[in-house]
Amino acid sequence: MSSDLGCSMGRVEQMIRYAYWNTGCKGIVIGLSGGIDSAVAATFCCRAVGPDKVLGLSLPSSVSDPADARDAADLCARLGMSHRIVSIDPMLAGFKTIPDFTESPYLLGNLMARIRMTVLYYHANRDHRLVCGTSNRSEYMLGYCTKYGDNAADFQPILHLYKTEVYIVAKELDIPDPILNKVPSAGLWEGQSDEGEIGLSYADIDTSLKALEHQQWQAGTPTEEKVLALVKKSGHKRQPSPNLLAVCPE
Repeated sequence: MSSDLGCSMGRVEQMIRYAYWNTGCKGIVIGLSGGIDSAVAATFCCRAVGPDKVLGLSLPSSVSDPADARDAADLCARLGMSHRIVSIDPMLAGFKTIPDFTESPYLLGNLMARIRMTVLYYHANRDHRLVCGTSNRSEYMLGYCTKYGDNAADFQPILHLYKTEVYIVAKELDIPDPILNKVPSAGLWEGQSDEGEIGLSYADIDTSLKALEHQQWQAGTPTEEKVLALVKKSGHKRQPSPNLLAVCPE
């Protein structure tokens, strides 16, 4: 492990400990999808405050791959942290009773993300825990997340890492191969993959984001143009809600 990477990983753990101690909470809760981002974030939490203080929740729906929950359970057993599985299907069924409920992959995907975050915050409120986020820098910049869903959290340990960097850190953390080698997917419908939905590979996304930042956000290639368009379109997800409090204080 390079000294720079080791230093960066140490800073993540320090940030988690600061958030933990500063709030006086009793633990951390994290949603475990069975994917690499949540696995890395959970591992950081265990290293920072101890696995006995970290609870992992798998929140599957009827379209989730059962292997994802098994991979999450195996990871938790390996780390020594608690793990529970809570199906969100009954909660989804409740929302489907809303008059004029409309079902589409887009609407259901956002609804599932917000239901999952609600379950995480229920456990956080009940047990006096902090909610650990699992967003990476690539998806954050592209807006590949649900507002007040999977982008909500009390702290974000990997938000500074591009997706390609998450894989580097995951190898250093010895994340199990079934998770490390899994095709990234939000599990919103059968066969869904993140790269397929975005229309670009993470390697291309990260290369473009780095180039755009270096070029003062001026695109120089068709791929950079597509990435820049996504960054601009999703700007509202990275900004606080518009309000007049800052300019019209009481």
